[in-house]
Amino acid sequence: MSTTTAEPVVSLTPSAAEQVRTMLANEKDSAGKRLRVYVEKGGCSGMQYGMVFDEPRDGDALGEFHGVGVLTDPISAQVLRGCVIDFKDELTGGGFKITNPNAKQSCGCGKSFEA
Repeated sequence: MSTTTAEPVVSLTPSAAEQVRTMLANEKDSAGKRLRVYVEKGGCSGMQYGMVFDEPRDGDALGEFHGVGVLTDPISAQVLRGCVIDFKDELTGGGFKITNPNAKQSCGCGKSFEA
């Protein structure tokens, strides 16, 4: 299996990494897994973000931020390069936020975009 680690595709802020570590600790089935960040068709703007705990696959780009391993498949990497994932612990508008420099426009919910 080959993975690349040259230049990270996406990066995590310290608060996002802390939240991911907490989630990994609370999910017994996710022990030893990494955060996979990907895009898929859907949402109100054409493409939407996805995150799941997963094992590395052939061709994945691999990065590590604040102790959290991050995986991105080659197709998603084309759209996600340069993204920053943050986490806000707020009652309104809280959760993971992805800042994507490649998005032409994003919808109001922030979960979908147009590349």
